[in-house]
Formats: sequence, C-alpha cells, structure tokens
Amino acid sequence: MAFEGLSSRLQEITRKIRGKARITDSDLKEMLREVKLALLEADVNYKIVKEFIESIREKALGQDVLKSLTPGQQVVKIVKDELVELLGGTESKVNFSPNPPTIIMLVGLQGSGKTTTAGKLANLFRKQGKKPLLVACDVYRPAAIKQLQVVGKQLNIPVYSNETSKDVVHIARQAMSVAMSKLNDVVILDTAGRLHIDEALMDELKRLKTGIKPHEILLVVDSMTGQDAVNVAQKFNDTVGIDGVVLTKLDGDTRGGAALSVKKVTGKPIKFAATGEKLSDIEVFHPDRMAQRILGMGDILSVIEKAEESFDQEQAEKLEKQLRKREFDLDDYLTQIRQIKKMGSFSSLLKLIPGMNQLKDVKIDDKEFVRIEAIICSMTKEEKRDVRILNGSRRQRIAKGSGTSVQEINKFIKSFEMTQKMMKQMKNNKGGMRKLMKGIDENSLKDLKF
Repeated sequence: MAFEGLSSRLQEITRKIRGKARITDSDLKEMLREVKLALLEADVNYKIVKEFIESIREKALGQDVLKSLTPGQQVVKIVKDELVELLGGTESKVNFSPNPPTIIMLVGLQGSGKTTTAGKLANLFRKQGKKPLLVACDVYRPAAIKQLQVVGKQLNIPVYSNETSKDVVHIARQAMSVAMSKLNDVVILDTAGRLHIDEALMDELKRLKTGIKPHEILLVVDSMTGQDAVNVAQKFNDTVGIDGVVLTKLDGDTRGGAALSVKKVTGKPIKFAATGEKLSDIEVFHPDRMAQRILGMGDILSVIEKAEESFDQEQAEKLEKQLRKREFDLDDYLTQIRQIKKMGSFSSLLKLIPGMNQLKDVKIDDKEFVRIEAIICSMTKEEKRDVRILNGSRRQRIAKGSGTSVQEINKFIKSFEMTQKMMKQMKNNKGGMRKLMKGIDENSLKDLKF
C-alpha cells in the first residue's frame, strides 16, 4: 500500500514524542534525525528533505510550543502541517470551462497508465454529472486505440477514433466537432507516449497543445518509479507545460517519494491518485487527508464519501421501511454486505479509520465476504427469514452447498444473531444511521484530537 514503509516509521516517531510533557533539544534533534532517515528511505528528494526538516525545527523551537501544556502534540501537529504543505497544501481541482466542452489532455511516458487513467477520469467525471468523450490520440502504439475502446465499452462511455489518420491535431479537432454535436461537455485526449522522453514526442504534444488549446494538461506518472517520476514531471513541465499530475499505481508504492516530491520540484499540484486496478479506483488528491493517513490519523471524510458514492439511497430508505415492519433478516444482511463491497476492500477502509492501522494483530480477510455470500445463497427463503429453524441437518446441507464447514456456519449464525439484536435497538431510532452520517462534518472532524 502507498506510503506503508514511511507511514509506519513516522507513526512510531510521532507516537514517542506525542505523550511527552516536556521536549528537550536532544528529543527534538533525535526525532528530526529519524524523520529525515524515514523520508530519505521513502525516496524523497534530498534537498526537499533538508528544507522540510529545517522548517519543522524552526517552528518546533518557537516559544508557543515550548510553553504549551502538550508540547509533544504541538510538534506532531507541526509535522502534519508541514507534510500537508509538502503534498500541495490544498486540493487542486480541475478547471472546467464555463463554455463546454472542457478539453483535458493526458500526457506521459509509455506504461505510465494513461489509457486506463483516461477511463478512470471519464468515469469519475460522469459521477459528477458530466458527459465525457474519450479520444484516441495514440496512433503509434499497437492496439492503443483498441485498448481505449475496450475501456470505453466497459464503462459505457463513447470513444472517438480515426484509424485512417496519423495527424493527432486533425483527430482531436474532429473529436471536438463530435463532442459539440453529441453535447459531450468533457473531452479527454489519450495521447501517445514513449519509453523515454524524446524530441519527437515533445514536438507532437506541443503541436497538439497549440492546435487544440486544452483547458487542462495532466501528466500521468507511475509513482512506483520514485524519483524518476519526479524527473519526468519536471521535464514535461519545462518542455510542454502541465497543469497538474495524476499519480498511478499509488497502491503499489510502499515508499511514496514521488508524491512527496513532485509538487515541490515542479510547482504543479497532484490532482488525482489512482489507487487500484478497477476503473473506479481513482480519487481526488487531498493533501490534508493524505498527510493524516501517513501519520495514522485516519481519513474519515474519505470513508463517508465512499459510502455516499457506493450506497444506493433509494435502497437504503427501502430497507429502513422494511426494518420498521419486520426483523432484520439474512436477505437484508446480504444487501448490506454487497453495498459495503462496492466501497472497496474492507482492509483498505479500516486504514482510513483513526487508530485502526496501529492494530497490527488485526487481520482482515476480504474473502470472508465471499464465504458469507455463499452461506446465505445456500439457504432457502424460510431459512433466510428465520435462522432459528436451522437444525443440524439444515446446517450440514448449507455447509455442503457453500463449501464451508458446520463450525463456520455456527460461527456465522452466532455473529448474525448479535447483529439482529443491535438492529432491534436501532429500530426505534428513525433515520439513525443517516442522521449520524450527516452529523459528521468537516469542521467537527478537524476538532478531533489524535
């Protein structure tokens, strides 16, 4: 997972100093030395590390910190604030044109994930109410056009291509005409890449930029290449000019040096982060939330956003009405499990909850959801409605049908009965869960002490 090595190191360092009632010069010196090593091991640019450490030192030695009742917590807050600043300070949004369509041009080296990212962004924008059009401007790589068409088909998003032309400016202009006639308000250009930066690549991108005048040029970089990703970002920015960065494969980079260096080196913000292989695995990059994740403070806002995005409001209200009329049964339980699965893996969600990633002994097996589904789907309608009728022979039949054991059936039924009791207690609290979710706002979260 992203930042895993850096995160565990920084959490250990901040845990040591957080509880200190008094901080000496030697305490601070030792902490900064450990932070410095952690950042360097995470492949963060040396010059950036040096500036980062110096900034923390200056602020931590201030009188306000030394006289504070909780100097340890103050120092941790300084580290967090500096980390947020290093990651970009504030969220940087896409500048959608007031006169559609908005043209977004994706650039980057071959293998960075441009084509998949084009699909992910189109999917994300559609969820925001946009009507995107994907455009195949990579006329060199074998099967590049086909790959984009496959992605578009999976998402049910239109793809424009012209396999008879090698003139990318001409293709892009044709796509613009199609977008205006079909009322597509976002056009995403998937451009060609190379294995390395060369003059031919840059010339083509500059011609496309001049000919089309895109509203946003986003550089797609593979975060797993570490400092190479930062060097690529700098070269593209100097030669073509970029408006922002999309970091791909962030789920596979345990160090995270690229994310921590790219804004400082290029001056351009990270706008999106791709965190998995699914076409829904992309998110807006929030520097403050990412800093909280790195320091083990969690990211509740992202959990809420994932829930709001994944949960069907109509289905939730329907379920609530059903619960008022009868008991919570296994069909209801299965519906909730499938809603949660839409949010992503349970283990990744737990890491967004404050303090949970510090519980090293907790092992979450996402395959458990599959087993539970198999168990419930192996039951009759009557058994799903009332688990009390599950005698020994019924349990043996369900175990055989679901590929599990009777012991696993017993364990699941026991945990479900506990869930039923909890749901009974919530039954009289109308809209309880939705009210709870609405009551958690960004301001109240900022007041939480970790």
